[in-house]
Amino acid sequence: LTDPSYNAQILVFTYPLIGNYGVDLRSAESAKIQVAGVIMSGLANNWSHTGADRSFAAWLESQGIPLMIDVDTRALTKHLRTRGTMQGVLGLEKPAAGTELVLPSRDFMLKEPVEYNAGKPKKVILVDCGAKENIVRSLTSYPLHVKRVPADYDYTDEYYDGILLSNGPGDPTDYVKTIDVAKKALQKGKPVFGICLGSQLMALAAGAKTYRLKFGHRGHNQPCLQDDDGRCYITSQNHGYAIDESSLPAGWKVNFRNLNDNSVEGIRHVSKPFFSVQFHPEACPGPTDTAWLFERFYESL
Repeated sequence: LTDPSYNAQILVFTYPLIGNYGVDLRSAESAKIQVAGVIMSGLANNWSHTGADRSFAAWLESQGIPLMIDVDTRALTKHLRTRGTMQGVLGLEKPAAGTELVLPSRDFMLKEPVEYNAGKPKKVILVDCGAKENIVRSLTSYPLHVKRVPADYDYTDEYYDGILLSNGPGDPTDYVKTIDVAKKALQKGKPVFGICLGSQLMALAAGAKTYRLKFGHRGHNQPCLQDDDGRCYITSQNHGYAIDESSLPAGWKVNFRNLNDNSVEGIRHVSKPFFSVQFHPEACPGPTDTAWLFERFYESL
């Protein structure tokens, strides 16, 4: 719920009972709830967990997030799995014909650069398009000076050893300034690592195209095959767009594929230190099969 990639979405939980643990915010991915609304079948009013300090419903209410319960989420899931992701409204009555629906603003976006571990020998620019906090935690677990910058920030004239393009919400083609800066960064030849939206932005900067998936990839336990060695990894995913494999320019190849629909889950350059993944190697609480990608990025610096 705190993952910025879910910003402005109505989230349907398919598990029948939510809330029996309460809420533990120590591993939150941002400072607030990012979804626009929550739909579930059953809500547990009695909660118990050593790390929790409030109920699920109280947490949503404190931030003004609407919650709809006692919904047949199996039927709703069947509807969405047949027709694909769609726009929706939560309300007490049906909106009048012609009503303009406005998505919540993305006021969570980083406004000014933030630095971590200043003085460490290697410097990484983290381009924050809605970065999860666990990306920061993963990077700072290495001896790295991390400069976290807004999505439209031009860092190409600064000193750095590598770049990480983060996850985030929405259509990747909307991030025009981010893509333009990434194009300049690729020309410098220093290591670049893209995660989720960052993978799509890297592809667009390289000259490839993206498209919207009818059925986005959400949640844990998504199987991905690495082309280099044929190994399968279980991953956490949250994306509604993918890279068009046929549009990849010369010098680029698919590195990971989704085993459910064969869509692109990662690309890399054949000779330069550029690589990206569509899934989340920083997944918290897991699966953590692909956490080694951060070590690979660190070694590339």
